[in-house]
Amino acid sequence: MDHVVIVESSAKAKTLRKFLGAKYKVAASMGHIRDLPKKDISIDTENDYEPHYEVSPDKKKVVADLKKMVKKSHDVTVWLASDEDREGESIAWHLVHALDLHKDQYKRIAFHEITKPAILKALENPRSIDYKLVHAQQARRVLDRLVGYKLSPLLWSKVQRGLSAGRVQRWPCV
Repeated sequence: MDHVVIVESSAKAKTLRKFLGAKYKVAASMGHIRDLPKKDISIDTENDYEPHYEVSPDKKKVVADLKKMVKKSHDVTVWLASDEDREGESIAWHLVHALDLHKDQYKRIAFHEITKPAILKALENPRSIDYKLVHAQQARRVLDRLVGYKLSPLLWSKVQRGLSAGRVQRWPCV
């Protein structure tokens, strides 16, 4: 069986290669690989606000390389090791879709320090993708697009060109 570990950054990939050796191929997604296309709103407001994602133009080569790495073996386990936050969970979810991974083909792991013991412990304790975090990131992205797509042009005409109304921020609890 082949093992492919996908992390977010090339620096992490380089370090993990040293820890894991030849049994594991380690690659970096370089952050988010899919997003809402910029050409239109890309959210189906008539169908439960379903977002329509596509591989980002600057990530097409990354995705093609990851697909090749995964497809080289018919018996491969893909370890999704993006950060353990909203964005990282979303990256893992997007990787599953962009790489056409089947449920039995991937495992989600997380580690809080980049040490050999932490990495090995993560590999021994895989978990599922946390869909609450994925949905939280998607909701933020959808709100960014819906609000920003409609209000930013108004800001440009009334206040200043280049301003964006599309960044949804967390508000502190009082």
